[in-house]
Amino acid sequence: MNIIEVFRQAVDSIRANKLRSSLTLLAIAVGVFAVIGSNTAVLVLDTYFKETLTIMGGNVITVQKRPGIRMGGGNWQEFRNRKDITFAQMEQLSERGQDIENVGPQENFQVTKVQFAENTTEPNVAVRGGNEYFVLHNAYNIEMGRNFTPEDVQNGRNMVIIGHDIFRDLFDGVDPINKEIRVDGRPYQVIGVTESKGAIFGNSQDRFVVAPYTTMLNVYGGTRRDIAIQVSAKSIDNIDDAIDEITGLMRLIRKVEPGDANDFEIVTNESLGSAFDQFTGVLYIIGFVVGGISLLGAGIGVMNIMLVSVTERTREIGTRKALGANQQIIVLQFLAEAILVSVIGGFMGTIMGLAVGNGMAVIMSSPAVFPVQWMILALVVSVLVGILSGWYPARQAAKLDPIEALRYE
Repeated sequence: MNIIEVFRQAVDSIRANKLRSSLTLLAIAVGVFAVIGSNTAVLVLDTYFKETLTIMGGNVITVQKRPGIRMGGGNWQEFRNRKDITFAQMEQLSERGQDIENVGPQENFQVTKVQFAENTTEPNVAVRGGNEYFVLHNAYNIEMGRNFTPEDVQNGRNMVIIGHDIFRDLFDGVDPINKEIRVDGRPYQVIGVTESKGAIFGNSQDRFVVAPYTTMLNVYGGTRRDIAIQVSAKSIDNIDDAIDEITGLMRLIRKVEPGDANDFEIVTNESLGSAFDQFTGVLYIIGFVVGGISLLGAGIGVMNIMLVSVTERTREIGTRKALGANQQIIVLQFLAEAILVSVIGGFMGTIMGLAVGNGMAVIMSSPAVFPVQWMILALVVSVLVGILSGWYPARQAAKLDPIEALRYE
């Protein structure tokens, strides 16, 4: 009997026992679904995060009070108790830096509503303070109008650049440039509109107005305000030199004693990516462990069902052996059935896992992903589950005495 005939008989047996086979398929499918679904979702999250790192250019360095990504194990009370990073420190860093350029602040001064004529936004618009480098550091493009000039910042002029959401909400069919809007009841001249960047984790990147930080300090005050400082290295190649210089200058500016740890954090795309990789690595392990436990349970279920199948088909086995089928053929028949059921279940679980995992991609407006290595591993594991769970029942079937088997009721 050739292998094709063995699998043909396995298919016939599966068709003849649809309910039993369906339950076995479901057990395998659930285990594989857990592995593929969780790892696809994590890969979607990982891909989406790395794409959003373009918010900062590759040579942009951020100095801030707390780490960029918060994970377990950190002493967050220590971070909270650090001295604030101030606008005065930013200005000192700008004056002293040699390997850095384009120093600017990143600070949200208020969240409020914005008005133009009779139109009013929801009270959820971020009011930010920046300088002429805000657009560059945050990877925005000016769609209409112009950027701030150093003179705008130095003189604290009442002018703003608005995000695309604000343009859409307030200026339907109206040119916004040089129009007056009111932010927290105060008038500002619109000098620019940024192109739309969409949302990150459901939060719009375009729902803001930014004014010169000097203007914002006049309006909202600068005491007890913790800011982030954004800096450009002069090139990607000397980013390490820039980080070393920033570290030394900030320690000097903030009067950190020799031997003491830094009381600030330096964040780059690379550091954010490394921290996020640790986070997703944990999620991958969790998904694999959960799926592995599910597959172990599924394998036990397959073995149990195959043992039941041997009992139910005792007379059939006796008939086959009486007609000349040897132990090897009987083993192959039951083993092929277990493998086929496991592979079909693994394939179904893979399809369901991809569909559910990529549901996150649809929600996050991110490209679909296909974890090919995990898909191959899942199908290989399905085959192994079929072999391991089918071998013992197959051997039990092969050992049956044909005369006793024919007498079995």
